[in-house]
Amino acid sequence: MCVPYHFYQNGSFVEAVIMRYDTRLGKYGGKPRPGGPRSTLCISSQVGCKMGCKFCATGSMGFKSNLSSGEIVEQLVHASHFSQIRNVVFMGMGEPLNNYSALVEAIHIMQGSPFQLSPKKITVSTVGIIHAINKLQSDLPNLNLAVSLHAPVQDIRCQIMPAARAFPLEKLMDTLRTYQTNSGQKIFIEYIMLDEVNDEEQHAHQLGKLLETFQVVVNLIPFNPIGNLSYFKTSSEQKVARFQKILRGTYNIRTTVRKQMGQDISGACGQLVVNQPDKRSTGSAGLLTDIEDLHL
Repeated sequence: MCVPYHFYQNGSFVEAVIMRYDTRLGKYGGKPRPGGPRSTLCISSQVGCKMGCKFCATGSMGFKSNLSSGEIVEQLVHASHFSQIRNVVFMGMGEPLNNYSALVEAIHIMQGSPFQLSPKKITVSTVGIIHAINKLQSDLPNLNLAVSLHAPVQDIRCQIMPAARAFPLEKLMDTLRTYQTNSGQKIFIEYIMLDEVNDEEQHAHQLGKLLETFQVVVNLIPFNPIGNLSYFKTSSEQKVARFQKILRGTYNIRTTVRKQMGQDISGACGQLVVNQPDKRSTGSAGLLTDIEDLHL
């Protein structure tokens, strides 16, 4: 279940989403999954985004402003009043590494009292801001890094992610190799499945060859429609399954398919865009007051 929350920051609205799920559902390695009910908070780092990814509603807003470190942490404070947050993912509005100083400061705060979040419970997603990735390991060690790759070759990447022109795929992969060598950690690869754009078998083989020397987890993301902005189509379940099978079977790359959560309230991956939150269906959450007005 997904619950969106709207925050009013410096004259603009920003959105965060709590994703509640039960890790015991399903199996892993043929065995029941351990754990129980958990909540992950999807946090925004900017109002809007300047990356302009064509499959993402936030990109249609353009860039409005950066959030301060306090405004980023405020999302966690509010969410903690509704649910015990186990994980934080910077996959909401904005490109986190384009707001680098505030991001680093906010995460340092989250790791301290009263939140005490382990860096292994925090994931930062980026389209691949090379100069920032080069600093990330020393500034935020043991953090989870997720890279929005979305295509196995540069030309397709540029078609669907205009900002990729500034970050050539070859240079990005060299940067990720250095990051992985220094950190010793797996890298999460995000790959949105767009019908007849990047979801064919040849694309799966290209991606497998690109990643086969890395320690990665690939997360295949079914495309979420974004109203009138949707000129892409969602890949069929059969195509997604075939893509996953090639990566797993041929290249021995751990590959998951992201569970769809939040489509009904436009809170799913790629759907975060804020116009007039009072008209959105947000249940009892709605628009929250400033942090100063909360009784902590």
